[in-house]
Amino acid sequence: MRTVIEPFKIKSVEPIALTTREQREKLIKNAFYNTFYLKSEDITIDLLTDSGTTAMSAKQWGKIMEGDESYAGSKSYYKFENAVKDFTNFKHIIPTHQGRAAERILFSVLGGKGKYIPNNTHFDTTRANIEYAETTAVDLPGEDGTNPEKLGDFKGNLNIAALETLIKKVGKENIPVCMLTVTNNSGGGQPVSMKNIRETKNLLKKYGIPLYLDCCRFAENAYFIKMREKGYKNKSIKEITREMFSYADGCTMSAKKDGLSNTGGFIGTNDDEIAGKAKTLLIITEGFITYGGLARRDLEALAVGFEEVFDENYLKYRIEQVKYFGDKLMESGVPILVPTGGHAVYLNAKRFASHIKPEHYPGQSITCEIFKVGGIRVVEIGSVMFGKKDAKGKHIAPPMELVRCAVPRRVYTNTHIDYTVEAITEVYKNRKKLKGMKISWEPEFLRHFTAKFDYI
Repeated sequence: MRTVIEPFKIKSVEPIALTTREQREKLIKNAFYNTFYLKSEDITIDLLTDSGTTAMSAKQWGKIMEGDESYAGSKSYYKFENAVKDFTNFKHIIPTHQGRAAERILFSVLGGKGKYIPNNTHFDTTRANIEYAETTAVDLPGEDGTNPEKLGDFKGNLNIAALETLIKKVGKENIPVCMLTVTNNSGGGQPVSMKNIRETKNLLKKYGIPLYLDCCRFAENAYFIKMREKGYKNKSIKEITREMFSYADGCTMSAKKDGLSNTGGFIGTNDDEIAGKAKTLLIITEGFITYGGLARRDLEALAVGFEEVFDENYLKYRIEQVKYFGDKLMESGVPILVPTGGHAVYLNAKRFASHIKPEHYPGQSITCEIFKVGGIRVVEIGSVMFGKKDAKGKHIAPPMELVRCAVPRRVYTNTHIDYTVEAITEVYKNRKKLKGMKISWEPEFLRHFTAKFDYI
């Protein structure tokens, strides 16, 4: 059959808001033109993030009732640990309440002044936690990774030559770890090839630098490898995943993505010294080493999620739904980053609102208008999230201006996608009416979460 159906049936539903344009105009204004301030009860379709927004399975909800809430030595932790070790094979599995906690702990241990941490592309919290530890975050995307209009199978790849240039420039002793984000979120949810992971590892091994994966969407990345990379067609997703992790010395993960759960994360490592320091920080700031800030029932849900995510029928549906979304937008003439990635469709804001300069935040303007038209919440990934100013106060734009429409797992049907396409298409048809924006207030770090905006 050509039609890819959801490999599940719906057992429980919840209502969504159906509001008027007039109501939405007031709501977004009262939210300082920042969709993070909107209340979920006012959202019709919520594509702000795929993190923690998964619809959990009946088996996961059932296992939640088996949660052993013991402070130390919970049997629920050991189920979680076994599930993670099954595909990572790391010696130490350190639970955290979510991915950014894992990042904060790891970079507190490894970072410091004069240190550099390269990545194919750091996402927002990763970069912030590195910079908060007074460390320099360096993005080294592949040749096509910052061109939203060029097709490519593995646009999430890291630039190997650029990595070696950086190592020679700053010294291997000043690079405590190299990260590789799979899939590459800031780069459009694009996958990283096994060849690139292997070559990255081989180069780092030559200089004695460990490789850690930011593995939030490891299963989606493995599915792309199976579909696109020579030699992997007949391998299972778990086999491909195990090979990916075999090249790594450790990882951080927000398990709110491919853990198919609403909360959780972990650090994985083979290094006893790093693990020891990380566990000390965990106890100080998160909780004991067998729960890490999580209710033990959440560990039960994650243990099941790490089984279900390897279902190839699920992954096919997941990737195909995102592709369906992107294809429909392209049929309507809407410019997007191509090809579609694993978890989201990214609007090409630079082309979508070409009359708005990067320093006037075209992506933010599009984001607000999409909410006004359809009650749909999406997020800017461009000059708001990653833009900086030089010493003279001049705006430095990131390579791409994007708007991310992240699709929660097992939540929306293709009818919801069709509605979203219709709304975005309407905004695009009236794009000349979009106005530039300015920031009226911003915090020191991660400004996109809480900044306040107005039109110029």
